[in-house]
Amino acid sequence: MESYENKDGTGTSLGSALPAPRPPEGEAVTPAAAPPATTPDRPDRGIAALSRPYQAVAAVSVTLVAALVCVHLTMVFLHVAPANTVTKSHGGAVQWWVYPEFEQNWKLFAPNPLQQNIAVEARAEYTAADGSRRTSEWIDLSAQDGEAIRGNLLPSHIHQNQLRRGWDFFLGSHDNEARPIGVRGRLSERYIRRIVMMRLDDLDLGGPVQRVQLRSSTRAIEAPPWSGEKTNTRPAHRVLPWWPVTAADLPAGVDNGATEAGR
Repeated sequence: MESYENKDGTGTSLGSALPAPRPPEGEAVTPAAAPPATTPDRPDRGIAALSRPYQAVAAVSVTLVAALVCVHLTMVFLHVAPANTVTKSHGGAVQWWVYPEFEQNWKLFAPNPLQQNIAVEARAEYTAADGSRRTSEWIDLSAQDGEAIRGNLLPSHIHQNQLRRGWDFFLGSHDNEARPIGVRGRLSERYIRRIVMMRLDDLDLGGPVQRVQLRSSTRAIEAPPWSGEKTNTRPAHRVLPWWPVTAADLPAGVDNGATEAGR
């Protein structure tokens, strides 16, 4: 590219001094693209990406969830912790929160994990259509609960714990001869009888129930094959005496025609 020298001695490029070439006639001139406008950085993730009202709603929701989790953990801790001043003063509130959905116990772990399967069975004496008294076969109530929760992703605590806790309540308030110990013993009898009658009400036994009898079937869990230990898995039964069914033992609104002897 040619250049020339100015009077002051500075050199100037001819190409820089010449005007820009003009486009041919009839051809549109495309203006140069403007540089992109600069915008302030805006967060695009998490709660900060939401508008102000939604941010407020999200913040309140997170706070409520965190508070609920803290309350739940505190209640469960107080439930499994040894007796203390808080549980003595607010034990009712702790039990209301925990039972029946969040019950905790240590029977799965040390010091003495359960090594037996205990089933509660019942049979009924009922009045047949011809007026005769008949006795049903033993009905495995625990097996009904197991069937209700097997394969269920959200099993009910009623199916898991109502019968088991009722039976534990009965055993803990009776002596070895099945005699009630104080008021709690008599209360446990009424409670377990009502549970049994609720279960029998769903079955067609062939007539109104007059008396019920319960028994427990205890079977040791078989040892794994690799242990070499021999386990007697023959069931052992504890049979209770017959109980007459009264109107108080029946589910609400059901009249099974209990006889005067059973009232």
